[in-house]
Amino acid sequence: MPVLSISYINYRNLQDSTIDLNSKEVFFVGENGQGKSNLLESVYYSAYGNSFRTRADAEVCKQNFNEFSVRTLYRLENNTTENISIIYENGKKKIDKNGKFIKDRKELINTMPCVLFCHDDLAFAVGEPERRRFFIDQCLSMYDVLYIDINRNYRKILKSRNMCLKEKKYEMLDIYDVQLAQNGIEIENKRRNAIFQFNQIFGKLYEKITGIDGISIKYDPSWKSQSNVLPDLSEVKQILLSKREIDKTIMTTMSGPHRDKIKFIRNGTDFIPCASTGQRRLTAILLRIAQCIFYTQITGKKPVILMDDVLLELDPDKRQAVTLALPEYDQLFCTFLPGEPYERYMKNSTKIYEIKGGCWNERQ
Repeated sequence: MPVLSISYINYRNLQDSTIDLNSKEVFFVGENGQGKSNLLESVYYSAYGNSFRTRADAEVCKQNFNEFSVRTLYRLENNTTENISIIYENGKKKIDKNGKFIKDRKELINTMPCVLFCHDDLAFAVGEPERRRFFIDQCLSMYDVLYIDINRNYRKILKSRNMCLKEKKYEMLDIYDVQLAQNGIEIENKRRNAIFQFNQIFGKLYEKITGIDGISIKYDPSWKSQSNVLPDLSEVKQILLSKREIDKTIMTTMSGPHRDKIKFIRNGTDFIPCASTGQRRLTAILLRIAQCIFYTQITGKKPVILMDDVLLELDPDKRQAVTLALPEYDQLFCTFLPGEPYERYMKNSTKIYEIKGGCWNERQ
């Protein structure tokens, strides 16, 4: 569902105007701090109703302003055109899709499915377990509205349970344990299935690009069954009960999907601690490529790919290999510095915009 154009008012440092994005590939070229990532962010913001750079919508406003709007036109598979308008004013955000008010951002799922490649993705390889869980959750949330609801319910229950532990109101723990277990088992099951399917993609992709074989993703759930299958409700309740005294002492819930671990394994050992800097960077990039492939396999739809300066740290051969490994996409947006050899990656129809001071000029 490619983007046709985006119109801005008071969005970051971008000029109050409309940019024509009607091309399968769009490159933004400019020095750092000129607005390349702001343009990329606006595509993501339109797709999901939030920024990948901040949780505070007020930070998206242009300097000295306290409101902004962004209106995006995109094309459906049947060639009809739809629009999304996002307006932030008086400290509140309003999302409108074809004249219909969006009450929940999950209603935007599958509108413009975007996969973002950015420098922060390195945390998926070398960061805390929370970042790896976030990646898998994001993959599932791109198409599974039920998973979004289950995950939200789980976190609400977890917050309530932790509050009981902090306030020493233990009489509610039995009730929260049942609710936590019911939602947590669903999360674990969906994560397990997703990682199984991911492993059919990621290992082959990694070997193709790097020549290193045998890489797989290992899911290590916090709740384990004695029978080595998905634990049932009674087993999880027993696990929570067995850890209750520890939870009381630490005043937080020490088991559950929020404690799951995800590792990259080769020959039975943890791969990342032994990997080079380049291999770690490639792990993060190839995870994103696998995410695109995974999404297409599940939904039959092609994503919009956003690449924000992710090729900078790769040598020329790896850049070329990664570019060739990109799966089919509805649209591709890339940012480049002026000195980069972006001409190698362009096609006859590629739009190239030179970005300076929040303004854009199309190269003819």
